[in-house]
Amino acid sequence: MHYATKLTSGLNPRYIVRFYTMQNYNRFMAFISTPAESANPEKPKHQPLKIICGLSCSLDFINQHLKLLPLIASIETDIKLASLHAQGEQFIPWGVSHIRAPEVWSRSTGKRVKIGVIDTGVDYSHPDLQRSVYGGINLVQRHMLPMDDNGHGTHIAGTIAAASQRSGIIGVAPNAAIYAVKAFDYNGSAFVSDIIQGIEWCVRYRMDIINMSFGMKNHSKALEAAVRNAVYSGRVVVASSGNNGKKNLLDYPARFPLTIAVGATNQSHKIAGFSNRGHRIDIYAPGDKIYSTWLHGKYNIMSGTSMATSHVTGVIALMLAAKPGLSPRQIKLMLQRNASTLSLKNQLSPTRGEVSASQTLKSIIL
Repeated sequence: MHYATKLTSGLNPRYIVRFYTMQNYNRFMAFISTPAESANPEKPKHQPLKIICGLSCSLDFINQHLKLLPLIASIETDIKLASLHAQGEQFIPWGVSHIRAPEVWSRSTGKRVKIGVIDTGVDYSHPDLQRSVYGGINLVQRHMLPMDDNGHGTHIAGTIAAASQRSGIIGVAPNAAIYAVKAFDYNGSAFVSDIIQGIEWCVRYRMDIINMSFGMKNHSKALEAAVRNAVYSGRVVVASSGNNGKKNLLDYPARFPLTIAVGATNQSHKIAGFSNRGHRIDIYAPGDKIYSTWLHGKYNIMSGTSMATSHVTGVIALMLAAKPGLSPRQIKLMLQRNASTLSLKNQLSPTRGEVSASQTLKSIIL
């Protein structure tokens, strides 16, 4: 293809130029690398694209080298693409799809189920969370609202119950009610006493589920007592097992027997390499490279058993909306009995499976 005249600029300032052969490409690249060309202070920028015998460059760059146009096979606009969560589109993260949550939304979306997220707070101004966050408490700075200043809690809340209207993401239980219980500061640190106060707040205000996407190595009798009292009062406590890749060695509070201890899986239905595992795990869920809400209306990808825990919390919200009154013990057993089988190639055999929203809800409704 030959061009006899200069190209005129349109809306896009960059173009992709392809040459007929690699020999033509090498000849052109050698020409623009000559001392005379390289010394030109006004030389427009270009980006080699050797894999296609081409380059990306400006309109001015093309017009400066019109005499070499016979070597060129094609010129096309260098289009700017939008990401998957472009404005005007809803996006379902892989973990939400993986546990088959969308299949049950016609029967349950978690409506009216109250979830206390004990974490770094929640950015309740995020467009995907404005309809999901109903209240909360700040235990770090008592006179302030529980706004997230770290990001972790917002990520957890998004996986549980993000509810975008036209753009953004959808969580596992998009009509569940999130209550932000800020016990962790901007560094992601918390006192055990603040966590205990958070549990107490959740019991007092009758949260149905308490999500605890955190862990510690030391046993605390006081924290165990708080968890025990919460479960005895009917609250379901879901906790992350830890990210040390250890067998049968869980973090607290997941190691407490009355919690639902959650391990993490990846997109291949395998236990994630970082996840703690073994017979003490109650259920596994997606936790590797999870896309969710972040501070200031943004999104972020994170990995950890924290992310897996939020998926399980979302499924429990779907369960309780479909059948209110299920006890913590009934919920744990139903999650385990209806879990999907994990891929065990080159991995230690787990005693538990991966959470399945569709199978679990089917067992409740039938």
